Parts: sequence; C-alpha cells; structure tokens
Amino acid sequence: MPTESSRTAPAAPGRTPGALLLCRAEPDSVAPVARLLREPMLLTRAGEEWSVLVPEGTPWLEDGEPVDRVLTGWATALAVGAPWPVLALWWDADRAGYTLATGFRRPVGYVWLANGTPAGEDEAMRTFAARIGLDPVLDVQTLYRLTEPASATDAPARLRALLAVLTRVGVTLPAGLAPGESADRLRAAAGAQPDARPVEWPGWRDAVRAELEAATHARFGPWFPWSGDPRARLLALAQMAAGLPLAAWGLRRRSGGWTTAGALLLAHGALGLAYGLAHPPD
Repeated sequence: MPTESSRTAPAAPGRTPGALLLCRAEPDSVAPVARLLREPMLLTRAGEEWSVLVPEGTPWLEDGEPVDRVLTGWATALAVGAPWPVLALWWDADRAGYTLATGFRRPVGYVWLANGTPAGEDEAMRTFAARIGLDPVLDVQTLYRLTEPASATDAPARLRALLAVLTRVGVTLPAGLAPGESADRLRAAAGAQPDARPVEWPGWRDAVRAELEAATHARFGPWFPWSGDPRARLLALAQMAAGLPLAAWGLRRRSGGWTTAGALLLAHGALGLAYGLAHPPD
C-alpha cells in the first residue's frame, strides 16, 4: 500500500501519468460493462481471453485526483459488475503500481517508488498470484523478486516485469501499450490496433439493455435478476448496502473512481430489486 514516503519520493523527470485496465474477458464481454463507467475509452484485445481498456480522458490531470485512486475505483466498478477480474496498471512521476479487483473482495495491489524502490506489502504478491491463477511456487518466487531492492530498475520497469509474469496466464499487450508511456502515446497505440473500438456512454436505457444481453452468457446465471433464484435478490440487496456508503465516501473524498463504483453497485442492486418485484417467482 502507498506510504507517506511514496507520496514524497523524487519525481522522475518527464514522466507523465498513464494507466491501463486489463480485463480477463473477451472484448465483446468487456464493452457493455465498461460503458457503465461513463468514461470514453479505447478497447482492444490483450492476449488470449484478455482485453485492455485505454482511457481517452485523464481525470488525474484535469481534476487533480491521484491516478491510483481513479484506477482503483474504475477497476472495482468493473469487477463488481462482471464475473471476471480486472487489473489496473498506473504510473505517475512519483510512483507506479497495480490494483487487482475481483468481485466483492477487497482489492489487492502493490506500489513502487519512481526509482523502483518497493513500497508495498509482500503478502499482496501472494494474494495477487492466487487470485489471478499463477503458479503458487514458481510464479510467486518471481513476483517476490519484484519486492526486493534493485539498482537501475525504475517503477515502470517493475510493471513491465510484472506483465512478463502475466504472459503465463495469457496476457499479451499490443505493441506500444507499455508502462511509463504517456496517455497520448497509449491512445495512439491502442487506436492503431485493427480490432480497437471506442467505448462510450450510450445512455442508461441502452447501457442496461446491453449489459443484460451480455450477462445472459455469463456463468453466474443464478445470481442475475431474471433467473428467478432467491440468491439474485440477496445479491441485489448486498449491492445496494455496499454501494450507498461507497458512493457517499467517494463524494466526501471527491473521488470520481470510487463514486462511480458506488453508483454502479447501487444501479445493479436497484435493477435487480426492480426486476424481482416486476417478475415475482411463480
């Protein structure tokens, strides 16, 4: 987790903030859920069964909100609305790191200072490996090496080493989508991919319809409102119970990412309850 020293680390000259969102799903499954973030992004494939979202906007520059906070909120919002994990990679002049969000679990992440000095908790690497499906022995040993001091290794290089480990679970980023690049370069590289597509907010009616169509093919069918299963109503209530304080916390902290995550939970829960009331079980 970030520390006070990580906030005051020497800045790396010329390095501007950047971010990537990796989703363990095909682009057709990611697009409907990503639209609910209400943020313009470019979506393209990132290996077998993986997709990557490249933000077109930069709220961390426009609104002055830390890039790690924005990305953690976005990753959490995506993960609670889909049955697959979301990995956020981010970097700025002072630090770089990742956040893995999986469903309703607490996100796990790690941070390095600009010069590559580790500033996270070692146990986070083991949790990360388990949730992403890496080898609990060989891959964890490799990840633990990223928690040790190393000269001439800056923060983006640490993220590139992390991505090298993730090739074992199918991650392959397109050329040009590399940690340390500026947001402009990332957008240009994503847009150059033959399967790249824009992801934009279409309005609530179209967004909900698209999400329902995509979720029909998900493997967690009993948990969706139209299944008629009692677990669907329990999930809807849990989503609203979690979403309300999360959205309120995000508003108090003026955190767009966490406010979006809370709003998305509330929307999912309200949709589930409304559907259950309109279509009671026989």
